[in-house]
Amino acid sequence: MTTHVTHTGPSVAGRRAGYAVAMAVNLVLLFLVNVSPGWQAVPFLTESTTEVLLLVNLTMLVAVVANAVYSVFDPPWVRALGDAVTTSVGLASLVRIWQVFPFDFDTTSVPWDLLARWVIGVGIVGCVVAIIVALARFVRALAAPEADR
Repeated sequence: MTTHVTHTGPSVAGRRAGYAVAMAVNLVLLFLVNVSPGWQAVPFLTESTTEVLLLVNLTMLVAVVANAVYSVFDPPWVRALGDAVTTSVGLASLVRIWQVFPFDFDTTSVPWDLLARWVIGVGIVGCVVAIIVALARFVRALAAPEADR
């Protein structure tokens, strides 16, 4: 005898709590980076950080807006579209960070420059994959019968 169990996922309240936590984390990060203590407090960031700051801030702001939308309205197609948008902005940030590379790790014998480049590169590849997956989820959600949306 076989038993089939369908997993329905997190409850609406659970999802909303997750969206609220994501918004709070991004808002706290925006405050820490831009107000107090500010990005200048991080010893390995150079003055060229200002060249990437707009996109980094935009990434966090878009995530806040997306999670605010999800808190009110979160069908699969909205989340998939929001994931594609937020990840695309994140990808733009990572590409700009790669180009500018606003880090100075010269005070150590550890090859942090190489490690940082690898991490950024993996992040770029991960974003590309995530965008493809989110767009596929978006198309799939739109193609689903009305009852499943």
